[in-house]
This record gives sequence, C-alpha cells and structure tokens, in this order.
Amino acid sequence: MSKKELPSFDNLLNSNWDYVYNYLLKKTSNEYVSEEITIKSFSKAFEKIDTYDSKYNFKTWLISIAKNNYSDYLKKKKLLFKEVDSQKIESFVSDLDPEQDMINKESYDNLNLKIDELKPAYRDMIKYRYFEDLSIQEISKKLNQPINTVKIKIFRAKKLLSDKLKS
Repeated sequence: MSKKELPSFDNLLNSNWDYVYNYLLKKTSNEYVSEEITIKSFSKAFEKIDTYDSKYNFKTWLISIAKNNYSDYLKKKKLLFKEVDSQKIESFVSDLDPEQDMINKESYDNLNLKIDELKPAYRDMIKYRYFEDLSIQEISKKLNQPINTVKIKIFRAKKLLSDKLKS
C-alpha cells in the first residue's frame, strides 16, 4: 500500500490512538510513559508506512511497532539504573560542590541556547510543556490545536532539540 492510498496521518492517528495508547498503558501503568511511547510509535509508523503490508491488519502492525518501542524503553531504563547504581552518592549532592553547580548552570544555559535555535512553533512547544509545565490538553486549548497535533509537535520538538544537543 502506498502513501497515496492511505488515509491522512491525522486520520490514522485519530482512529488508532486509543487502541495503541491503551495497550501501552496496560504494559506501563504510567500515563506519561504510555503517551510518549505512543507518540514515538506513530511517528515511526508514519516514517515506515511504505513497509506496511496490507495483507495484515493495520492495528497489528502498529502494535508491533509499539511493542518494539516499549522494549527499547525498558532497555534504556535498565541502562539508566545501572549507571545510577555505579555512581557514588557524593555525585548526587551538588549543593556541596560549587564546580558542579557551575557546570550545571553552563549546561542549562547551553540548553536554553539550543531551544532558542528551534523554529518558533517547536520552541513554544518545549517551553509550554517543560518550562511552564502545561499539560498537553492545556497547550491544545492555548494554541487552539487538536491534542494529537500537539503531541506530535512536542515529539518532533524533542527530537530536533536532541539532535541539536548532540551536535
């Protein structure tokens, strides 16, 4: 099935969101994590839509992508815990270390510079979500945009910011 034969991405997202999200919510028992993995799954599905074989159910294909993303999430989570376990407790007490405070401030300033380099729409999404701590629903109302559109824009903004921070 080609991209021309498929319904629009918004239609695919809206008609399948609850199915994938609820599947992940059962796995994670965490709304935020389920939402993040669902967004990532839809983004990946749209990138790889040309690999979809129409002889299979579309929802089954989406769930397999979601399963893989969930598996990746668990692997990253395990690695993070291993890194934390291997560090000494002193490294978590930055209040006693002025040098660490300076490094943290420089990192924060660098992060703000990279955010400011984003296009205004993506910059606003990052600031509303992570600096003003607005929910996705609140951002949706503030910008008068559908919730799923806001979710995808936040995902894209995070990806672009991540790429900027790596370079």
